[in-house]
Amino acid sequence: MTDDAHDASSAEPGGADEMADARAIEHAIHERAEHDRAPQAHPAIPLDRQLEAILMIADEPQSLVALGAAVDAPVPAVRQAIERLVADFDGVDGTIRRGFELREVGGGWRFYVRQDLDAVVEQFVEAERPSRLSQAALETLAVVAYKQPITRSQIAAIRAVNVDGVVRTLVARGLIEESFTDSETGAINYVTSDLLLQQLGINSLDELPLISPLLDDGADGFGQNEGIPDGRV
Repeated sequence: MTDDAHDASSAEPGGADEMADARAIEHAIHERAEHDRAPQAHPAIPLDRQLEAILMIADEPQSLVALGAAVDAPVPAVRQAIERLVADFDGVDGTIRRGFELREVGGGWRFYVRQDLDAVVEQFVEAERPSRLSQAALETLAVVAYKQPITRSQIAAIRAVNVDGVVRTLVARGLIEESFTDSETGAINYVTSDLLLQQLGINSLDELPLISPLLDDGADGFGQNEGIPDGRV
């Protein structure tokens, strides 16, 4: 075969050069598609600020793994950023000590008011809170009273609405309180407070009225079949 013949054959459609080019183009398209599907980080925004923003709106403690997934960063980098934030908020190295702190609770991280400022916050809440509870707050309070300990997501599932704001209101008014944090999910479990008993004029939750007689069928929902005496749950 002459050199001219060889050049002609390689230039024909389906020749070796064109097949190599086609494979290269296909590979580039595949890589681009994978890149588009992958979560994109925000390199222009410092990692510390990204985590600070997420923790500011988080209602539950966030694990390092969850935070890393949210900002597309490795866990070791997230851990170092959290340590820097804690030091910053605590006033280490000459920074201003904030009125809040970043605290690890139940395997996750969450903002809390500093303990020495509890009285200030309590005074503000007392001055701002309304004298009467809304219907949504009353319904949520009833769910907690009869189903405690219970998490925010479980309350939302029962009421079929978002209850984040209502739960915060009830906590602020001292009618419910955080009992413990689930070690696996990080979800906070809520229970009613002694203040609620005082407001209702009862000594214990055993004096709450029975739910079963108010249902169409006492065997459904808040029923005795759940192992709670007298139909309470």
